Amino acid sequence: MSYEKVLQAGKFIIGTKQTVKALQEGIVRELIIASDADHKVVAKAVNEAKERNIPIYYVDSMKKLGKACKIEVGAAAVAIIR
Repeated sequence: MSYEKVLQAGKFIIGTKQTVKALQEGIVRELIIASDADHKVVAKAVNEAKERNIPIYYVDSMKKLGKACKIEVGAAAVAIIR
């Protein structure tokens, strides 16, 4: 389901560092996290989203999430922005 959200989203940010920055700027609508990503890598993004009451969705594969973003590598976190 969340892969489709990424495909349909007009604007999104890929990667944990950029996602955390976007969360701090207050421009994130939804956060999508790959379940197979290292917890340490995505923890800060998840915590920032929880603090700001941003919906968090989990998908099963970094590889599929990256593909949904039309990139050649896996993605641990994707932020759908306003």
